[in-house]
Amino acid sequence: MPIDLPKPIADYVEANARLDIDGMMQPFLRDAVFIDNGKHFEGQAAIRHLFEGEVIPVKAIFAPDTVREEDGDVVVEGPAYGDFPGSPLRFTYRFTLVDGAIKTLETTV
Repeated sequence: MPIDLPKPIADYVEANARLDIDGMMQPFLRDAVFIDNGKHFEGQAAIRHLFEGEVIPVKAIFAPDTVREEDGDVVVEGPAYGDFPGSPLRFTYRFTLVDGAIKTLETTV
């Protein structure tokens, strides 16, 4: 059953399913921050570099199955599948949205 995600998050998830870096970047603000298990990537160039180095090579695709609001953020959980040890791994993605775009995305396993 599909879950109802806010548009910028849905756009990101759909682009990730296609491993489309340009589409994955589109919902992020220019000064967005991506926190990947405690490592900070600030700005679109750094986030793109992360996707090019760690998402695309292992074909990591996030398949959300739950969503909730928590402290003003949108928390999405689900497995990520790909060519990496332990696949699939269950992830939690915490999105902070500002003006219809992703300001912050924090991922944890």
